[in-house]
Amino acid sequence: MNNKPVSRPGHVALRVLDLDESINHYVNVIGLIKTGQDEQGRVYLKAWDEHDHHCLILREADSPGMDCMAFKVVSESELKRLAQALEDYGVSIEWIAAGTNLATGERVRFTAPTGHVFELYAHKDLYGNGMPTTNPGVQAKNLKGVHPSRFDHCALMGEGVEASYRLFKDILGFDLAEQVLDGETMMAAFMSCSNKPHDVAFIFAPDKGKLHHMSFFVESWAQVLSAADTIANHDVSHEIGPTRHGITRGETLYFFDPSGNRNEVFSGGYIWYSDRPTLTWTADELPRAIFFTERKLSETFFNVMT
Repeated sequence: MNNKPVSRPGHVALRVLDLDESINHYVNVIGLIKTGQDEQGRVYLKAWDEHDHHCLILREADSPGMDCMAFKVVSESELKRLAQALEDYGVSIEWIAAGTNLATGERVRFTAPTGHVFELYAHKDLYGNGMPTTNPGVQAKNLKGVHPSRFDHCALMGEGVEASYRLFKDILGFDLAEQVLDGETMMAAFMSCSNKPHDVAFIFAPDKGKLHHMSFFVESWAQVLSAADTIANHDVSHEIGPTRHGITRGETLYFFDPSGNRNEVFSGGYIWYSDRPTLTWTADELPRAIFFTERKLSETFFNVMT
């Protein structure tokens, strides 16, 4: 029985430089579905097989990056308990009223030691996945682009990796599936609140609050290869892949949205259970840990972030 209070990643709020250009990218290239636009002009989108109203919020701004990453918790009572636990831990929180985001209940906002803003919520309206819940079929009709089935995870860069790991482990109940150590120093923590090898990753950078990438899940290696064809056909800025990670064992493709936010298409990975041992990679094996086949790092991979 899974007693974790946080059930899964819910959504990411991104800053983009040109809203119309970004909508075109996320709808026609990635294949997300637009579900709404609020009075502030923010646009809400979802992956096709997600039932919740949205997994991505786009806001036009002067600089790209991530406003926040949100996680869904199992109940309203757990949301209140976690809010109190965060305060008792010494973390400042802010309650955000229901309806401030479309289709979303009240939220608890806090900032992790790495400088990233997170939100917790217990309710989001259902939108559906384009199929009935009785005799549903296997795939919705008229899907576009890459058409990932869901938002999968974020990789976030900043100082304070170990402190953020401890916060997510001790207060939010996440597991440490994998880590990168440089001697005794934790350089990266891959953390799971589910059965996935990671729902969020914290990676060291001499800065605060940076987005490395947000990732969308597809069902197979063949779909990763197809995604590479799709981004090439749309002249999307490609970075790395298709290739494979050592960490998580995932199959991967990296590219950039028009504002420079890094996207990943991800498949595979192992099933995580809380009684599995944490896997450790040492800093000298980092090239193999990140790109298992090539065993070398690209020049941009740790230098470009938003």
